[in-house]
Amino acid sequence: MVGKVSPKLMEKIVYKNLGVVDPDVLVGPAIGEDAAIIDLKSGGALIVHNDAITGASKFLGWLAVHIVANDVAVRGVKPRWFLMSLFLPEKDSEKLLEEIMVQINKAANELGIMVIGGHTETTPGLDRPIVGTTAIGISEKSRIVTTSGAQAGDYVIMTKNAAIEGTAILCTDFADILRSKGVGEDILECGSDFLMKVSVVKEALALADKGLVTAMHDPTEGGILGGIAELAYASRKTIEFWADKVPIAEETRLVTEALGVDVLKLISSGSLIASVPPSNLNEAINTVQSFGVEATVIGRVKEYADCLVEVIKGSSTTVLNDVYVTDELFYLWKKIKSTC
Repeated sequence: MVGKVSPKLMEKIVYKNLGVVDPDVLVGPAIGEDAAIIDLKSGGALIVHNDAITGASKFLGWLAVHIVANDVAVRGVKPRWFLMSLFLPEKDSEKLLEEIMVQINKAANELGIMVIGGHTETTPGLDRPIVGTTAIGISEKSRIVTTSGAQAGDYVIMTKNAAIEGTAILCTDFADILRSKGVGEDILECGSDFLMKVSVVKEALALADKGLVTAMHDPTEGGILGGIAELAYASRKTIEFWADKVPIAEETRLVTEALGVDVLKLISSGSLIASVPPSNLNEAINTVQSFGVEATVIGRVKEYADCLVEVIKGSSTTVLNDVYVTDELFYLWKKIKSTC
């Protein structure tokens, strides 16, 4: 199976081999949690998140910074430092390195982040660059938000549209295939520009600053549906997910239909999922909209009811019991590779 390692394997192998238990680690490896939280013993905490970009190539550097920055920001913490391990294919490695570093510099400057270290190499056998990334921030413990804090009765909101990052990847890395299926250049150009919307740092920090949310999550791999499942799993709740309410941009609809992709399972960095108490709902939506960003109510949190997600679409309801949702992007890469 491609994509994230399944929760069963994480429990069976990874979580049993984590070295010494450090009591200063307030939140460590856990399914659905976006970043580690380390107690600094002075009322403060260190927030650290590590991730990898493997499904994109053209805008790898831009995504490398923004994706991990988002995961620190949904803790309610400003990301300050960035590290990476970059693996380049042998072909055109110098050209690729320059393209990626220029993008990293631009994204880091936009967010006020410093690149403080990492590792860079040319690796035999790669057909595209791959990068592992880490973002770090510091905050007061009292203001930190987790993924596990959603409460029964909370509304679930999402910002912007579904599959923002996925749309941009499809319109760049899969552009030739989309052209062959009749998708116009105007759609490809507009869809590629979705990468400029991939950050959720501003809205996440604003919601946390005002104390309006009980939980926040960055729906990356597995899309909006995967993000909802992870939020439910971390919070030990069931989420009633109103799939028809999820906003989908026209560019996204066109390219996903052309490729036969389920938009709700396509990587969705650029959207923010948050659980909001009813009394805070209007203020939370207004806060997000003050940045020129739309916010939509897409569900409600319930006490656990023998499933993670109740997916309501039209007149039908299906249930999701597995927290793992395989991203559609991996199926596309696998399909293309098998036809080459």
